[in-house]
Amino acid sequence: MLSLNGSWRFRLSPTAAGSGEEFVGEDFDDSGWDAMPVPSHWVLEEFTPLAGGPPRSMRGTAEGPLYTNTAYPIPLDAPRVSTENPTGDYRLVFDVPADWESAVLRFQGVDSCAKVWLNGVELGWSMGSRLPFEFDAAVVPGPNLLAVRVHRWSAGTYLEDQDMWWLPGIFRDVELIERRAGAIDDHFVHADFDARTGMGALRVDATAEAIVEVPELGIRMPAGETARVPVEPWSADAPRLYSGTLTSAGEVVQLAIGFRRVEIRDGVFEVNGRPLTFRGVNRHEHHPDTGRTLSRATMIEDIVLMKRANIDAVRTSHYPPHPEFLRLCDEYGLWVVVECDLETHGFIYDGWATNPPDDPAWREAILDRMRRTVERDKNRPSVVIWSLGNESGTGEAFAELERWTRERDPSRPVLYERDPSYRNSDFYSLMYPSLELLEQIGRGEEPAPEGIDETDEARRRGLPFLLIEYAHAMGNGPGSLQDYWAIMDAHPRLCGGFVWEWIDHGFSARTAEGVPFIMHGDDVEYEPRGGRFSLHGLVFSDRTPTPGLVELAKAYAPISIRVGAEVEIANARHSADTSDLAFRWAVELDGRVAESGTLAVEPVPAGASLTVPLPFDLSASPHAVLTVEAALAADGSWAPAGHVVAWGQAVAEPVRASTSPASTAPASTAPASAVSAPGETARAPAGTDIAIGAAVFDATTGRMRRLGALELDGPWLDLHRAPTENDHGQGDLNDIASVWRKTGLDRLQHRTDSVEAGADRLRVTGRTAPTSHPHGVEWQMLWLADGDGVVLETTVDFVGPWADTPYMHRDIWVPRLGLLFSLPGGYDAARWWGRGPGETYVDSCEGSRRGVFHRTIDELQVDYPVPQENGNHIETRWLELSGSWVPNLRVEGRPEFDFTARRWTSFDLQRAAKPHELVDTGRVWLNIDHRQQGLGSASVGPALPERYRVPRERTTWSVRLSSV
Repeated sequence: MLSLNGSWRFRLSPTAAGSGEEFVGEDFDDSGWDAMPVPSHWVLEEFTPLAGGPPRSMRGTAEGPLYTNTAYPIPLDAPRVSTENPTGDYRLVFDVPADWESAVLRFQGVDSCAKVWLNGVELGWSMGSRLPFEFDAAVVPGPNLLAVRVHRWSAGTYLEDQDMWWLPGIFRDVELIERRAGAIDDHFVHADFDARTGMGALRVDATAEAIVEVPELGIRMPAGETARVPVEPWSADAPRLYSGTLTSAGEVVQLAIGFRRVEIRDGVFEVNGRPLTFRGVNRHEHHPDTGRTLSRATMIEDIVLMKRANIDAVRTSHYPPHPEFLRLCDEYGLWVVVECDLETHGFIYDGWATNPPDDPAWREAILDRMRRTVERDKNRPSVVIWSLGNESGTGEAFAELERWTRERDPSRPVLYERDPSYRNSDFYSLMYPSLELLEQIGRGEEPAPEGIDETDEARRRGLPFLLIEYAHAMGNGPGSLQDYWAIMDAHPRLCGGFVWEWIDHGFSARTAEGVPFIMHGDDVEYEPRGGRFSLHGLVFSDRTPTPGLVELAKAYAPISIRVGAEVEIANARHSADTSDLAFRWAVELDGRVAESGTLAVEPVPAGASLTVPLPFDLSASPHAVLTVEAALAADGSWAPAGHVVAWGQAVAEPVRASTSPASTAPASTAPASAVSAPGETARAPAGTDIAIGAAVFDATTGRMRRLGALELDGPWLDLHRAPTENDHGQGDLNDIASVWRKTGLDRLQHRTDSVEAGADRLRVTGRTAPTSHPHGVEWQMLWLADGDGVVLETTVDFVGPWADTPYMHRDIWVPRLGLLFSLPGGYDAARWWGRGPGETYVDSCEGSRRGVFHRTIDELQVDYPVPQENGNHIETRWLELSGSWVPNLRVEGRPEFDFTARRWTSFDLQRAAKPHELVDTGRVWLNIDHRQQGLGSASVGPALPERYRVPRERTTWSVRLSSV
């Protein structure tokens, strides 16, 4: 095989006429054309724009990458496209060895339509951007000229509306394959496994006479015959492959054979005789510099990151990936749902009236895509389901796709989610159900889809359920992963799910001043544009894991470790036992390992569990944390020895502090007449300071001005947070951020009603409320002297119409309930006991351990490409802030609190469009909160569950503050 990847000559033209017909000629002068790397997307490279001038990047313009979400970027007039159709002409001169007999020219992917000439002779054209196409190539010894014309828009565009960037070009490999007499044009590996007998059955069909050899199994037989031998089956957690060859008179084909059987029995999805539950993600191909052009190293990086996060399955949304990715899935071990390159989502804008799957004129074009999908990937053991497409409405085309696929490959089930009858699918499937609906589905008690006849409905109720998209990972989130998996684990009908999605689709860009940032849809001067919906990944665009991936790794852990009176270990793997794992334990006191050791655990078979004695008595050690880990015992292909697969913890209960002050140092004010007798209170004169123990307060506002040697300001009652992407909801659905904005939660004003000082206490009351509206919060802050610090007890009452408001009948959820302090900018480090080290929220915390953690203030921030609420830490028992020139500040919970600490306010976060717009204010803004609302996944999905909201009820909480 000869790779034709490299530097080609390129010229962009405004219409489908391209640069003219002369460019296919050998004597055509392309010296003035641009150099263009192949594979690549021309919109991501520097090229001469249509207006002329020097080659340059056109990112952010209509000639660069476009993101439109569901809308087509061309008029909805299928199958026609506009005259204005940017067209790239490519030329390459390459040499062919003199001894080649004949050749096939293969393109692995061209977006969206290509016409090809070789040595001035037209070979043909193709659509189907993420699918290969081949031509017989009459090459000659020595130099040959390949010319390719690529249209940005084509009839194929109407079948490729897959919620991703529109990226034209020759973006996958171009290969010239030598074909000798007797070569094998196609082969089909059938490798079945009988779990009852442990026997594998192998048959390899080929288009030429050939011999199949698998030395390890002692197999040598003609193609088309069947051998039955004992084998180890292939699975994602034990990806056993057997190397073989298929040899004909003209070539030798290398085989990687994985034996496995996929079936559905009694409504349960099984592989190798055992139920299979996908712990999956949806994966678009994306790189911030090269788009859908990925290197092999990047593919491996994806797989390694997935395996380390306990992800065992990929849905190739919404097209077949580069074939090398699937070969790597065979090798490393991932279950794969391969999806046909088909989505017609944009036909929602004509009510699906002209939807191609429901139009016979499109039938062959759609079936061609399914054929090419199956034929390319049919020999991959990792592929266990064929998906007929995504979000393409309904139509008779799906019956044809199903019929052909079952005839060609009866060994795999087929999937299509969008037709509510599911008559062409082996799975019942939905996107983004609520937890309540998922529970109903698991029990088989879900409501029937509307408009479905009794026969289809009876069949649907007997199908396994596959959650093809859930937990929309846009921005800070998703929440409720543990809740989804509690339901998944409880019901055999549920065969897992795929989080949306793996990676943010952002592009590297720079401002006019050269400041780097991540470009999303709203950064493009083109309409329509899909805004920030290109950013919804578990890893950022540069593949840095998000906090959401940390949480998912815990939810997907295939080994459950529960630490109580004993250590209970359960193996939820599909096939493998735990003999590859080492179990170890450690006890931490005040952030230091006090004792550690290994646990003697016999190998636990898949689906089994056992208990072992607790290795340490926590009862005598307040604040002690016992952690038990399951780690790889030896180096693996995807992680080194010591990589932690699963963990569990037990935490000693702390000694509860008394709520009464430890001392009663007298309060002093000026003038002295303001001091009341012990046990009494008096209103302080305006313009004076009040001392309560180690703290000094402003007599007018009641806010603290000094704590020991620390000068500070606060607290203010805080109800605001910078909205997350999930707070914005989906359009008008679940858009609580809009409700907050319209009801003034980002423009709260504070009023102090009374400041009353006693001998050892200070009572401050007031009201915090938005402008223009009658709802608000009445509050009391009671300060008590307590040795070298003070105890603050805060009580709040929600007053006025927070639900069913008189104007517009809104329901106002409360994003946070807490206290805001303004501290000197010299603080640069935080140390705390609680969840960590990363951010945690009430519905996204189980993936974070409990213990003592240390981070700088800057490390507490999460650099989301769209600034939003981040960096919260729940279940905090105590927090210490320190800096080089400021006293240490300690906050102790009574018993726990949430905290965030940052160098800008939540209002700055809300106003900023990009991370570089966040500027150090010279202060550290510390939130000590009773509670913050959860994250959810409402950017696409259900509303945040009630239990993760902030109750609008009378609430009292307490903390202690001290300064050293």
